[in-house]
Amino acid sequence: MDLWELFVIAVGLSMDAFAVSVCKGLSLGRRIGPGPMVLAGAWFGGFQALMPLLGFFLGRFFAEIITAYDHWIAFGLLAFIGGKMVWEALDPKEEPVDGAMNAKAMLPLAVATSIDALAVGVTFAFLEVKILPAVLFIGATTFVLSAAGVKAGSVFGARYKEKAELIGGLVLVLIGLKLLLEGLGVL
Repeated sequence: MDLWELFVIAVGLSMDAFAVSVCKGLSLGRRIGPGPMVLAGAWFGGFQALMPLLGFFLGRFFAEIITAYDHWIAFGLLAFIGGKMVWEALDPKEEPVDGAMNAKAMLPLAVATSIDALAVGVTFAFLEVKILPAVLFIGATTFVLSAAGVKAGSVFGARYKEKAELIGGLVLVLIGLKLLLEGLGVL
């Protein structure tokens, strides 16, 4: 996996956290300092780095058993995650998010927005990705986008939340399709 593909995956995985951060920023209002931005970035970036690491080790444990089907598994996981993100972006129901930045408020959001990263970590195990640089890159990308999301939400509101989730989901589906086609020898 090259740096460009890793960047696209990192941005795709970050879209849920970005969308939640935009809502947090919207809840906090127009006058925010760097504190909420750093907190959101740390929570979301930290979990987006931790979850693929856990998924990687789970995937390595089972890799020998399912190596012949790894491209199908990678495609299935990324298509499911991306499809879920597209569905949520197109779903008219709005989930309320308050402006609280304490552990009680942030932990469930950080876990919920990083579950897809766990599955991507499993995929990384099949693709023989160098995991430490990959998870650091994903965590840093999510940190930056989440911090920017809080600021953007405080300035622009929730106008771009659905578009960010939709694009992130489509990107993950396309990467999954590319991996499947490579595994089948088509690309």
